[in-house]
Amino acid sequence: MENTYPDVTSELAVDDERYTIIDLHAVAGARLAQLPVVLRLMLENVLRNTHGAERDQAVQALLGWLETGRSEAEIPFQPARVLMHDTTSTPALVDIAAMRDELAEAGADPATLGPLLPVEVSVDHSLAVEAYARPDAADVNMSYEIRRNQERYRFLRWASRALPGVRINPPGTGIMHTINLEQLATVVATAEDGSGRRWAMPDMMIGTDSHTPMVNGIGVLGWGVGGLEAQTVMFGMPTMLRIPDVVGVELRGSLRAGATATDLALTVTQRLRGIGVSGEFIEFFGPGVATLAAGERCVVANMAPEYGATTGYFPVDEHTLDYLRQTGRPAAAIALVRAYMRQAGLWFEPLARPRYTRTLCIDLDAIGMHAAGPRRPQDLLPHTAIPEVLRAENFSPAAGGDLPAFPIAIAAITSCTNTSDPALLVAAALVARKARKLGLKVPAWVKTSLGPGSPAAAAYLARAGFIEDLAAVGFDIVGYGCTTCIGNSGPLPPRITAAAQAGQIRPVAVLSGNRNFPGRIHPDLDLGFLMSPPLVVAYALCGDALRELGSGPVSHAPDGRPVYLDELWPARAEVDTALAQALDPADFKRCFDIARRNPSWHALDVADEPRFSWDPSSTTLRRPPFASLKYGSQLGSYSAYPLLVLGDDITTDHISPASAIPSDSLVADYLVARGDARDDLNVFASRRGNWEVMMRAAFHSKTLRNMLAPQAPVAHTLHVPSGEILPIWDVAARYRDAGQSTVLVAGERYGTGSSRDWAAKGQRLLGIRAVLACSFERIHRSNLIGMGILPLRFPAGIGPESLALAPGDTITVQAEAVQPRSTVHVVVRRRDGRVESIAMTAAVETQLEVDLLRNGGVIPTILRQRLAA
Repeated sequence: MENTYPDVTSELAVDDERYTIIDLHAVAGARLAQLPVVLRLMLENVLRNTHGAERDQAVQALLGWLETGRSEAEIPFQPARVLMHDTTSTPALVDIAAMRDELAEAGADPATLGPLLPVEVSVDHSLAVEAYARPDAADVNMSYEIRRNQERYRFLRWASRALPGVRINPPGTGIMHTINLEQLATVVATAEDGSGRRWAMPDMMIGTDSHTPMVNGIGVLGWGVGGLEAQTVMFGMPTMLRIPDVVGVELRGSLRAGATATDLALTVTQRLRGIGVSGEFIEFFGPGVATLAAGERCVVANMAPEYGATTGYFPVDEHTLDYLRQTGRPAAAIALVRAYMRQAGLWFEPLARPRYTRTLCIDLDAIGMHAAGPRRPQDLLPHTAIPEVLRAENFSPAAGGDLPAFPIAIAAITSCTNTSDPALLVAAALVARKARKLGLKVPAWVKTSLGPGSPAAAAYLARAGFIEDLAAVGFDIVGYGCTTCIGNSGPLPPRITAAAQAGQIRPVAVLSGNRNFPGRIHPDLDLGFLMSPPLVVAYALCGDALRELGSGPVSHAPDGRPVYLDELWPARAEVDTALAQALDPADFKRCFDIARRNPSWHALDVADEPRFSWDPSSTTLRRPPFASLKYGSQLGSYSAYPLLVLGDDITTDHISPASAIPSDSLVADYLVARGDARDDLNVFASRRGNWEVMMRAAFHSKTLRNMLAPQAPVAHTLHVPSGEILPIWDVAARYRDAGQSTVLVAGERYGTGSSRDWAAKGQRLLGIRAVLACSFERIHRSNLIGMGILPLRFPAGIGPESLALAPGDTITVQAEAVQPRSTVHVVVRRRDGRVESIAMTAAVETQLEVDLLRNGGVIPTILRQRLAA
C-alpha cells in the first residue's frame, strides 16, 4: 500500500507494535464528531485511496454534507475484499471464464484477466432439506448436494486454481455472512506499503448478497452489491457512489422480558419501510444501542435490505470486543481494534448525537413478541394476530379433510439472520427442552428443520446437551447453509401436498428467515410468517396457524393437560446461563477448519488450465453470449412494445427464481429434452451457469400478474403483432427477429429482494432496453445498469395502473444523452392514435454508471479496458 498522504497520517502504538493510520481528527477537526460514523469511515477510505484533486474534492464534499445532511457529490469507495456465495459467484466466474475466452480469441493472454482483490466464496445456497427429523439428516442432505452440483462445484474449484485470490469455502463451512462474522472480519485490518511501513485501517468490504450488512453489527462497513458491480471492483475500479443520505435510528431503553433480537429486527423493518427508506445508509445511535449484545445487533443489521437500506451500521464498542473474544479472535487483534477505533474517532459513544439526514426513534421497552407476514417482511404484527390475518384470507376448505385449515407445513430455524446469534439458538433449544420434558410432540404433517449458519453451532449446542432436546421435537440439524430461507425447503410432506391439491387446506410456513414473499419458501406456499427461532419451535409444536398462542394452548401433554406458551418460553437469565455453559471460543475456528477439509469436495477432479473447457452438452454451464464485445449500448431513441406490464413489489424471486424447478414446467421440458431426469432437476439457482436455462426461467412465478395478459400461464406473455400468448422467451425472440425493441413497465420497489444479477441478465437476454418503474430497489437498479439496461423512474402519480397500457400501445424512449438523474422524455402512443408525453427520470446515480450504459454494461467495459491495456 502506498503512503500517499503523509500530511494526514499519525502513529498508533499497540503494545510493542507501531502502525501508521489516517488521522481523521487532523482533517476534520471538531466536525469529525458531527459526522455519522459511516461517513467517517468513508472519509478514511478516500483519504487512504485517492490523491490530488480527486481526494480534495471528496473530502470537501464529505465535510460539506454536514451543512444539509445531503449531497449530490460522487465519491469513490475502495473495499479491501469481496465476499460471494456459490450461486452469485457461479455466474460471475462464468462471466470471467467467458471473458478469458474472448480475450484469447482477440489475441490477448487470457491469464491476465483475474481479480485484483481477495475474493472469498462460500458454498451455502444449494443445500436443500430433503432429509429432516432424523439424526443423519445433515449427512444425507450433503450427499444430495454434492451429487446434484458436481459439475458446478468442479467449475468453482477450477476458478479457485485459475484465478489468483479466489478462495472457495466448501459445503458445510456455513452461511457466507456467518463465516464473515466468525472467521473473515477483522474489524481493523493491517497491511504493509512498499516501504515496509505497517498500516492499520478499518475492515471494509462488499458482498454479492443483499444481507452483507450483517457484518455491520460488529462495526465492519460493508454492503451488498450485484455480481456485476462486484466484477468492476474485482478488476480494480472503485465503487462510485453519491454521498448517501444517512438515517439515524435512535434506540432508547432496553428489550423487555420475552422480546428477542428478531422482534427488534422486524420492528426496525416495519418502521423504516414506513418512512420510505430506499437505499439510504442506516446508523444506530443512542443509549439503547449499548444494551444490545453484538449478536443482537447483527440480527438487526442483517435485515437492512428488508427495510430498504444499504447499511444497518452499529459502531464498535466493548460489546464488539466481547464478540471477538467469544469467537476466538487473538488477544492482540482485539487490543488493536480497541486502540485503533478509539484513536481514530470511530468508537461508539452512547450519548453522542451526530448529524443525520433524518432520524427515527425506537423505544426498545415497547417491543413485544412479533411475527411478520404473511407475504412481506415489513408487515409486522403481534404473534397473537396471526389467526386474524389468516381469517382475512376468506378461505373455505373443501370437505373431507382431517388437517387444520391453515396447517403449519414448514417450521424452519433457518437463515444467517437469526442462527448466527447463539442466544437465539439457545432460546429455541430451551423451548425444545421444556417441551420434551412435558412429553410434547410435533404433529406429523409439520416439516421441521434446523439449518444453522455455522458448524460451531452443533458444538456449543451439544456441549449444553441441547442436540437431543431439539431432536426430540424434530429439529435435527439438516446442514449448514441457507436451506429454507433461500427457498431450498425440499418437498412438502405428502399429506400436506395431497390436502392442498384437494382444496382442503392453505399450508403455512413459519421460519426464522428474512423473507416470506409468496413462492419464495416453497413454490406451492404463498403464506409465510417470519419469527424468532424459539417461536418457530412453539408453532411447530402447535401445528395449527389458526391457534392463538397468546391465550390458547400450544399443545397438550400426554395426560391431556394444556401447555401454554409462557410455560415453554425461557427467561433471559436461563438463556444467559445456558450460553455460559455452551460456548467455547475454540469451537469456531476448530469446527470451521474441520468443515473446510470436506472430503467429498476435495475429491472432485479439476483441470489446472487458464481457460475453462466448456462441455457443449452441459445443462449446467454454458458460455454466455453477453460476455462479448458485441454487446453494445442500448441507449438511443426507439419505439418499443412492452414485453410485460407488472405491478408493485416485483421481487428478484419473481424475475429470476431460486426455488425448485417445477417438474411440469417448460424449463423442465427443456432440461429433460437434453437428458436430465425430470424428478431430479434441482433448484433454479443451480443452473445460473447456463444462460439458456436462466433466460427461460425469467419471470417464472405463479404469483406474477402480467397486466398485458392477465390470464396468461406462468412465464407467458402477449406477442402484440400476432395476438398470440406464448412463452416470454419466444415472444422476445419474435420481437428481436423482427428488429422490434421491447421495454418493461412496473410499479413501486421493482427488484426488491436478493442481489441476483441474473434478474438483470435475464432481462438483457430477453432484449429489454429499458425498465420503466415507479421506484427501484438499489441493488437491482445497479444490476440493470451493469447489463446495459436503462432504469427510468415515473414521476409521482403515474404508474402502470394509471397508464392502463393496452395491447397495441407502444412506448417511445428518447435516451440519447443520459446523465445522472437527467430527464428522459417518453411518449406513449395508444393504438387509437392518442399520444401522451411523460418526463421520466433516469435512475442513474453516477458518471461511471453513465459510462457503463454507453459501453453496453460492465462486461464490455472490462473487456475494452483489458484489450486497450
